[in-house]
Amino acid sequence: MTLTGQPTGLIPTLGGGYYTDPAIFAAEQEKIFERLWFCAVRSADLPSAGDYRTVRIGRESVLVGRGRDGGLRAFLNVCRHRGARLCTEESGTVKRAFQCPYHAWTYGLDGKLIAAPNLANLPDIDRAEYGLHAVHLREWLGYAWVCLAADPPSFEAGVEGAVRERLGDLESIERYGLDGLSVGRRITYDVKANWKLIVENFMECYHCATIHPELTEVLPEFADGYAAQYYVGHGAEFGEDVEGFTVDGGSGFERLDGVADGQDRRYYAITIRPQVFVNLVPDHVIFHRMYPLAPDRTVVECDWLYSKEVVAAGRDVSRSVELFHRVNEQDFDACERCQPAMSSRAYRGGGVLMPSEHHIGEFHTWLLTRLEDETR
Repeated sequence: MTLTGQPTGLIPTLGGGYYTDPAIFAAEQEKIFERLWFCAVRSADLPSAGDYRTVRIGRESVLVGRGRDGGLRAFLNVCRHRGARLCTEESGTVKRAFQCPYHAWTYGLDGKLIAAPNLANLPDIDRAEYGLHAVHLREWLGYAWVCLAADPPSFEAGVEGAVRERLGDLESIERYGLDGLSVGRRITYDVKANWKLIVENFMECYHCATIHPELTEVLPEFADGYAAQYYVGHGAEFGEDVEGFTVDGGSGFERLDGVADGQDRRYYAITIRPQVFVNLVPDHVIFHRMYPLAPDRTVVECDWLYSKEVVAAGRDVSRSVELFHRVNEQDFDACERCQPAMSSRAYRGGGVLMPSEHHIGEFHTWLLTRLEDETR
């Protein structure tokens, strides 16, 4: 399953097996999701000491929790005694500690072993040594990013670097103040498609005129088939009669503090590999996180972020949410239509990309490099 030659102007794709083969999916879990920075949770979702959420990253369950000192920490969600799942709920709050439901081994919010039946009979045990396995964690843009690798790759080169490559600098995204925004709506989508189909769809707009009538009304240039990221710093301009990024093109909310004049009335899309999409518009931000669960199943969690004042006042966000919710449903439906064909003999050797979809070819090269490099 390798890329093959095609007529001049067309770019070969990955073969269908890359979207269906359990062995390839397992390799992606090991060499991509378990080695790179992965956006796990919105920091504000865990406001108080003892709040936690469990997240599937690659083959691991990761526990992200708020400590007594106010900081976030991440651990493998595995008891050090006999390997039982420590926290069995997706999210919750503990008063003082995490306790294994199997043998009651108990860990502080900092991961240290603090109690266990008959532990007093073992006075020499190192409670830090037998604490939970810690996972690297960084907070940026209001989210907790974790990395399972013992020696994580550079966050600045990888995560922040993707933003620099797209916008030209970090200041352009920092003006939106994502860490100070509030979640106005969150929708979780269970997509019956491989995660790469979703990435590929997000990266191109060749399909926009076909399946996104509402989006192309707001962003007319998308009807020409060119994606929002076809050159560094490019932002698709709102239509002449469009007042805001809403389902009917009507007015939205006041521009976010800090957004520059040159960013007004423009839409910017950013892909942060391997599983984050960021969409910037003047009055809100749409933030996608993907959780690949199987070769043909990906859960996508999408946050619509607004100023704290908009959310606290209970202002109606439905018109702006509805626009990208429709886009999401249209995109995910398209991905689900593609997934069954990935196992067809007709797609065994893959398909082709148009020149305007060259970003997808670059994504495939990145993927193959990560899968083939045994030193990573």
